[in-house]
Amino acid sequence: MKKNTLTLSLGALAIIGVAVLSNCTSGPEEKVETGYTTSNSPDSLCLVNPSWFPHSQTPAPEEGAGSPFDTSSTTNQIFHQWSWNKFLWLTKPDAGGNPLFLNQSKVKQVTSNMASVSVPTGALVVLQDTAQAGSESAVLQTNPDYNGGNGAMVYYSIHMNPTMHMAALGFAQQLKNGTLPLNNTAAFPVGSFELKVAWVPVSAIPASKQAEYYTTTASLSTNNGVSFTNTEVALIGMHVVGVVQNHPEFIWATFEHDDLAPDYDWDANSASSASDQLLFKNGTTTGINGILYNSATRLGQTPHQVFDLFQYGIPRNPDGTFMVTSQQEPADFQNVDGINQCVKSQLNDVWANYFYNGSIWLNTDGKTPLQQAQLLDSLGYNLTNATPGSFARGSLNCANVTMETFTQTFEPSIDSINVGNLANCFSCHSAVKFKTSGQMKSPLYLSHIFQDYLLNKQGNTLKQVEQIKSAEEKQVKLIMRQ
Repeated sequence: MKKNTLTLSLGALAIIGVAVLSNCTSGPEEKVETGYTTSNSPDSLCLVNPSWFPHSQTPAPEEGAGSPFDTSSTTNQIFHQWSWNKFLWLTKPDAGGNPLFLNQSKVKQVTSNMASVSVPTGALVVLQDTAQAGSESAVLQTNPDYNGGNGAMVYYSIHMNPTMHMAALGFAQQLKNGTLPLNNTAAFPVGSFELKVAWVPVSAIPASKQAEYYTTTASLSTNNGVSFTNTEVALIGMHVVGVVQNHPEFIWATFEHDDLAPDYDWDANSASSASDQLLFKNGTTTGINGILYNSATRLGQTPHQVFDLFQYGIPRNPDGTFMVTSQQEPADFQNVDGINQCVKSQLNDVWANYFYNGSIWLNTDGKTPLQQAQLLDSLGYNLTNATPGSFARGSLNCANVTMETFTQTFEPSIDSINVGNLANCFSCHSAVKFKTSGQMKSPLYLSHIFQDYLLNKQGNTLKQVEQIKSAEEKQVKLIMRQ
């Protein structure tokens, strides 16, 4: 796992081992409050369910009626359990030995505007997209020193399950014929999910370390889709975004490989690594330049020293203490760190080299489905708020170093980051429709894939769609800085 993780004593580890077998989800000293939980009991850190293992038999998580989410009072622990359970289920081998999420009959690969992708024989995924989140069409390149001068571009694939895909097509038709108004409270059905996955050619990884990554054959384009070549690639990051009962805003969970980049050490005011990592050149960087994009060099302002701004996306102050936010700490940090240690200790396959970097959702406890949708619509761009008393829960600066590399913050310096301007998935994924000046709102619009589909159906070219999204993201940045 990444450095600076919570260190447990041998005694605590022994307790956790017992908790794994007994399906421990909370300890006797647990204090539960609306929207989050705190605990002083070591065994409550282990949130795994024995049914998840062996990995080859991981069941899908419970999400609907009768699930842990079907209640008026939740704890943060169930969201972390869903996140790891969903990731394990998606990556378990199908009948052909390949991860479930790459089985086109189970999970469709789609483009950014929801068009189906045809995967050719001899490959499991098609890779062409290199654009990062953000308005500059930034790209991410690996540290060439990680493998003797062989750097590479990072690519992305998008996947969606049939439940969400069919619902999206239906909602789009209703919006088109007017049976569903543009301003609405509709939501994707429980069980809907979409994934974004980050990949890199294995040539960027030393031969001695390639076995530590999940690798497969991709039909990869290096010339804007003119031609494709079957290329061995490694998975380095994944967003898992899904709808569960009472949460039309989706749970936004994210996973990374262990050997990508260090976490920023807020107490030392630096990020450092004694050895080269895939995205970080060995040494030390201070300040934010490692994750500020340079459009001229197409690298960070400090090249090849990318880092995770906050470990597990949980924000800290300059002295290393946790920020005072809408989320109680250190309880949530301990939950994430504990479930990571427990899950990884139970895995004996390549997925043991990946970790859960947190998730974000909203506190909708006690609200009816209509009230949940109305909340999303009323908050608009303010879903992202992390100040005390607001609705965001979990990792309040949730990001993936492989996908939101240069949008982990919208601030120009480390010193200017505070609880009032934290960036997370909700910074750009809101219930506001593109190209409407904020007038049309719906929980459906949280999905950029769905919005891009709508824009594309309106006759916009893909370039125009990207320009509209860029303008939207710039607007969000301005709002966050006010």
